[in-house]
Amino acid sequence: MSAAPSRAIILAAGLGTRMRPLTNDRPKPLVEVRRKALIDHAIDRLVDAGVKMIVVNVHYRAEMLKAHLADRRDVEIHISDETEALLDSGGGIAKVLPLFESEPFFTHNSDSIWVEGTGHALDKLKGRWNADEMDALMLVAPTVTSVCYEGRGDFMMDADGLLGRVPEQKVAPFVWTGVQIVHPRLFENAPGRKFSINILWDRAIGNRRLFGQRLDGVWMHIDRPEAIGEAEAFLADMLPA
Repeated sequence: MSAAPSRAIILAAGLGTRMRPLTNDRPKPLVEVRRKALIDHAIDRLVDAGVKMIVVNVHYRAEMLKAHLADRRDVEIHISDETEALLDSGGGIAKVLPLFESEPFFTHNSDSIWVEGTGHALDKLKGRWNADEMDALMLVAPTVTSVCYEGRGDFMMDADGLLGRVPEQKVAPFVWTGVQIVHPRLFENAPGRKFSINILWDRAIGNRRLFGQRLDGVWMHIDRPEAIGEAEAFLADMLPA
């Protein structure tokens, strides 16, 4: 069994284009679901899972997001400023690797929320994590039961949790929730300063080192204005006000 991660990065540097007009005056991580900013949903989950330090990368309306994060007192927060140039999903993480001191860490997209099923998803992810056999362990959700999600899914998963890509034009049974545990070795020989993490995932798939943990709950992808209403209607039925 591997040591549980106590550090994380929240990827919050996107432009929020699909969320307009709500992002005309704020970054997407500050859009609210049930009167709570998306980034606070993510931070609260990570803190509950024992995370002590979180890096947040920023770009669009960065000063507004920095001011919001300055009010958090329950976790150590570092800002990774990408206002001069976006580094994409892989480059943004690679930039801050020194802060994780060669230890595994969580990554969490800022537009991902979910309702828990049995137990807590991040605790289960930590319990499944095995640094000896994994370069990354993703929290994945069944495509057919996800809310506010319109895509074709991302991965196949076998009985051991090994992930694989799905042929084009096929619907995948699992979608990545935007949350994973990563070992820094995933970024060895990274392809440059700006790159997509998909390149590294594909390499890990080839090496049989990309795994998934199924979410026992319901995932919601908050990537467009309509998704907020869908999520809040679902949450109103599931959770008390």
